[in-house]
Formats: sequence, C-alpha cells, structure tokens
Amino acid sequence: MKTTFRFALATAAALAVTFGIGCSAQADQTIDKIKSTLEARMGDATIKSIEKTPIAGLYEVNLGSQIVYSDASGNYVLIGDLVDTRSSRNLTEARLSETNKIDFAKLPFENAVKVVKGNGSRKIAVFSDPNCPYCKQLESTLKSIDNVTVYTFLYPVLSPDSTAKSKSIWCAKDRGVSWESWMLDHKAPSASASCDTTAIDKNLKLGRSMNVTGTPTVFLADGHRLPGAVPADRLEKELSAVR
Repeated sequence: MKTTFRFALATAAALAVTFGIGCSAQADQTIDKIKSTLEARMGDATIKSIEKTPIAGLYEVNLGSQIVYSDASGNYVLIGDLVDTRSSRNLTEARLSETNKIDFAKLPFENAVKVVKGNGSRKIAVFSDPNCPYCKQLESTLKSIDNVTVYTFLYPVLSPDSTAKSKSIWCAKDRGVSWESWMLDHKAPSASASCDTTAIDKNLKLGRSMNVTGTPTVFLADGHRLPGAVPADRLEKELSAVR
C-alpha cells in the first residue's frame, strides 16, 4: 500500500513538472512567434522584450521608446495606453518608466546646466531643447517647485537654431542664468559659441542611448522618467515619493 501511494505521489509530481514545462514552452513559442512576425512586418523596429499583460491573449511589446500591444499571432497591433480603471493607473506609462529606468548617479552631470532652487536637496535631470515650447512650459512649472537641483542636459533636436542657442547658453559666463533668461524671459543668449561645446554632442549621443525621443524628458533621482511637461502637482508628488 505504501509503495502504491509513493508511486502515485511520484507520478503526480512528474506530471506537474511536465505540465509546467509544457506551459512555459508554449508561452515561449507564442512570444517567439509574435517577435518573428512583428520584426518581419514592422521594418526597422527593434523589439526589446515581449511579455504577457493582465488581459488574456494580449501581449506587451516593448520597442524601447514605445510600448504597443499584440495578439498571440502578431497579426494585430494596438497602439495606445492600457489603463487599470480600478486604480486609474496608466499601466503603459508605468511599464515604460520601469523598463527605461536609468542609474541616475552615473549621469555625466558635468555636461549639464545646473540650477539650484532652495536647499537643492531633491534632484532631477531634464533633457531639453531651447526652442521646445513644452520645455518652456516645464521651466515655468519649476518656478513653483522648491528645494530641488535641476540638471538640464541641452538636447537640441528641433532645428539648427536650437543647436546655436544651446552652444551660446553653454558658453555663457553663468549658464543657469542664461538658460532661465531665455526659457522664462525670452532674452536670447548672446554669448559667443567659442568655448568647448563637445558636451552638447555628448548629450545628443547620451539621449539617443537612453531612448530620449522627445523634449522635455525628466528623470527622477531614483532613475524613473517622466514624459513631457508634467504639471506642478504631479512633479511635486513624484519628487516626494523618491526615496
């Protein structure tokens, strides 16, 4: 009787292991199928990862700077945000922020314009174009945020004039004053771009490597990013949540 019972247990365990492996293999095959199908049909798109979502049959496809959703065949793609209505949480934005998290301490702060507000105890990094209207909107928002150190990485991606202004700001005697004078008071930078401006080229290379595809892009001290000109109340909330 004991022998029969032990055999039954061993058989059940073996079936459980086999079933688990089978499910895992099936999931892997589905993900592989989605990946190969989308890569063949989406041209130069680089797929970083594919994972299941909380919705049966719907898969998250991480393209680095964007998350889209696919069915199990890869025949249909949904572009847009996935929101949990129970909590009003934007799952797409949260996942993108998590997968694009950076090591904040390793940023080359020597290549950024530094502005200290209040005691400067909290820190953010911003990739910003001097001709970007949303970047100017963010600068206005920052006027109401206290006790923060802002590292602005000049990121001229909109036009040749953006590059010219970035270089003039970088070569100014006081970069912070020059930056804020232009962004807040519309006083064009006047310094000659005759100093070493390789920092700006480095910023462009850095931003591309970090999937910074739009300005402004804000990074919190914990490495998470905030897309666009976030309002003051959200920025304050996010800064307060950083540990």
